[in-house]
Amino acid sequence: MPKLSIHQRNWLLSAHIGFAALWTGTVLSMFLLSFRNTNPVNAEVLNTLNWAINLLDDWIVIPSAIGSVITATFLCWMTKYGFTKFYWVITKWVLTTGLVIFGTFWLFPWGNAAEKLSEQEGLKVLNNLVYNFDAKGVLAGTLVQVLALVIIIAISVLKPWGRRPDAAKSQVSAD
Repeated sequence: MPKLSIHQRNWLLSAHIGFAALWTGTVLSMFLLSFRNTNPVNAEVLNTLNWAINLLDDWIVIPSAIGSVITATFLCWMTKYGFTKFYWVITKWVLTTGLVIFGTFWLFPWGNAAEKLSEQEGLKVLNNLVYNFDAKGVLAGTLVQVLALVIIIAISVLKPWGRRPDAAKSQVSAD
């Protein structure tokens, strides 16, 4: 596959940064809504906050995470970075994969369950152990996601750890 020109790479990198920023900002918003949801004033507010959390997840987090993964894949595939040449790229892939798995199999279901329960039970849901577990899971899970995304962004900027030794040797032998 031919490598991207500088102009093409910059457009792809800009899209990648945009998706990552959107993902990070939205998860931070979900955390703040979850935090506000720990002390609801009435059933309508409780349900609205749970609904808003899921709305953000469904319509912004999921598409921006997918966009981030797709643009990252093309950046690795079509630039000098590659998938395994640099420790920082590998670390970003591992963290991003963990976030996608965690969001898909835990965070997303917790948010959906909390919304459904709050809609069905109103403020009585605050005495429901399943709801309390799910709501606290969303609160803690969004905080973990925000922190991990900030770490991924820092890794992207700092590019620590450099090139893997075996990647550097294969580059020299290929030249």
